[in-house]
Amino acid sequence: QVHPVESGGGLVQPGGSLRLSCAPSGSTFSGYAVAWFRQAPGQEREFVSASRWTGGSPYYADSVKGRFSFIKDRASGAVYLQMSSLKPEDTGVYYCAAGRPIQSTIRTQEAYYYWGQGTQVTVSA
Repeated sequence: QVHPVESGGGLVQPGGSLRLSCAPSGSTFSGYAVAWFRQAPGQEREFVSASRWTGGSPYYADSVKGRFSFIKDRASGAVYLQMSSLKPEDTGVYYCAAGRPIQSTIRTQEAYYYWGQGTQVTVSA
């Protein structure tokens, strides 16, 4: 079993940047897809980005495409979510998750069975 551990959240002004980290604990991300989801207050958790550890281009939600980047660090075994041009609507708890989804389910949270505890991102002036 792999246990994702997130870090890097915080308070940032609109237009700013932030980098979230997700490190594997107990095992590695090898053989898994890793995804980022977020949940804003009073809203359901939504897909942000995902990528298979073995390769392939990352997937992004339309709301973050062009602003967020999914980064895999094969040396450390961790993944990162580089967030730029942040908006207040990006505020929420960001979760890292690992699973083995098929192509059609890579954006769905039900396809992921190992979840981190979440890290808070607040975009506010």
